[in-house]
Parts: sequence; C-alpha cells; structure tokens
Amino acid sequence: MKRNLFAIEIETEQHQEFVEITEKIQKKVKESNVEEGIVLVYCPHTTAGITINENADPDVVWDMIDAFNSTFPVQSNYKHFEGNSHAHIKSSVLGNEKTLIITEGHLLLGRWQGIYFCEFDGPRNRKIYVKII
Repeated sequence: MKRNLFAIEIETEQHQEFVEITEKIQKKVKESNVEEGIVLVYCPHTTAGITINENADPDVVWDMIDAFNSTFPVQSNYKHFEGNSHAHIKSSVLGNEKTLIITEGHLLLGRWQGIYFCEFDGPRNRKIYVKII
C-alpha cells in the first residue's frame, strides 16, 4: 500500500454484528508516525458501514442492531433478488466512512467512544481502508 494508506482485514461471524476496530485504527496511526492530522476510515462494501458510538456497554450495540431491524426488517417486500436489501439500506443510512482527528499521535475520541465496523450481511471476510494525513 502507499504511504499512510493501510488495509485492515475483518472476518465477521454473525449475519449482523458490530466489530469494534478502535485499537486496529490506533495501531495504524502509531505506525504512520503522524502526530497531528486526520484519519479516514473507509468501508468499500455496500452491505456494511462504519460508525462511532459507545463502547462501554455492549447493550448499546444490541440496541442499535435491534432498532435498525425494527426500521429496516430483514424480510420485507423488497425487490432486490439477492435478499439483502435491508443490508444495503442500513449501510446507506449509517454511511461507509468516518473522519477522525489525530492529536499527539492518538485518535481524539470521547471517553466512551469506539469505532465500529458494522456488518449487515455476514458472515463475510471484509476489508476496510485507513488513510492517515
């Protein structure tokens, strides 16, 4: 990969799950030797996304998945032949990238914040990209 562009492999285990990737991103920031800048976390998949949310209580993740499923159920009157329209919708609503601040060589996150890869059509082998500027 080009300088300060990193790929991270993620293997999901559930049909829908949030995988915390904060430490993986922080490790790439450390490897880059960038002390002050930004990091872009990008997901190139149409049935997955990236979010930042509470990482102290795992029930928050469960609640988020439950709320997504209430709003965009797995089974509905979707037309897409692959049967994963719910995952495409959730990905679009959530988004596929986040930009974070790097200060003093560390991610600038709130006390209870973590970065999550959000799987909506697993299990799969996935990849995210991290660009550090």
